[in-house]
Amino acid sequence: MTAGYSGSPLAKRLGIRESYAVAVLNGPDDLTDLLEPLPPAVTFRTSARGKADMVMLFTRSRADFERRIDGLGRMIFPDSMIWVCWPKRASKVPTDMSEDVVRAVALPKGLVDVKVCAIDATWSGLKVVWRKEMR
Repeated sequence: MTAGYSGSPLAKRLGIRESYAVAVLNGPDDLTDLLEPLPPAVTFRTSARGKADMVMLFTRSRADFERRIDGLGRMIFPDSMIWVCWPKRASKVPTDMSEDVVRAVALPKGLVDVKVCAIDATWSGLKVVWRKEMR
């Protein structure tokens, strides 16, 4: 078990399903290793182009997140999700990101937070999805 508080594999806790297209933006080099075991036929890309079933943005900066949020929202299908990931305070990685920042930026855009997850020893993530009335 890696950096989590559950016996469930990370991919399952994040909601990765069979045949998902996952866009990972600025992710750690070992992310695919952390996600093992994966469901069948999951594909990854590092580009912000096109639609995805899941987008994972790793950022240390509120300004970066604010700059990207509209594009992230356009990348997901109505029933898809965005994981916004930031360095945990305990990691000592300089950041001005937190759960509260994600909510402050995402909620006014019509997104709602539904789950938090420890990604690894450095990163935490908050899952945001479109509000039902916005879909």
